[in-house]
Amino acid sequence: MGCFTIGWIEQLCIDLVVIFAIVAIIKLLIPLLLGLLGAAGGTIGAIINIVLWAIVAIFVIYVIFGLLQCLVGAGGFHVGAFR
Repeated sequence: MGCFTIGWIEQLCIDLVVIFAIVAIIKLLIPLLLGLLGAAGGTIGAIINIVLWAIVAIFVIYVIFGLLQCLVGAGGFHVGAFR
């Protein structure tokens, strides 16, 4: 799929929605599942949130550099694990 085509933009938007939905679901489940641990659960929940947002930041960096590759013409840009 070429860079900046309608299909490419559609797939990028779908991938972003999936990533944000997974993050939202995990953020809902963390307090529920770790509430039984008391104070330790809060710390573990904070650690999981940090790791979760680090993964999202890595995905964003991947997307940014993929977009730069498209602009320079260095090759195709592939987003998502479903291809």
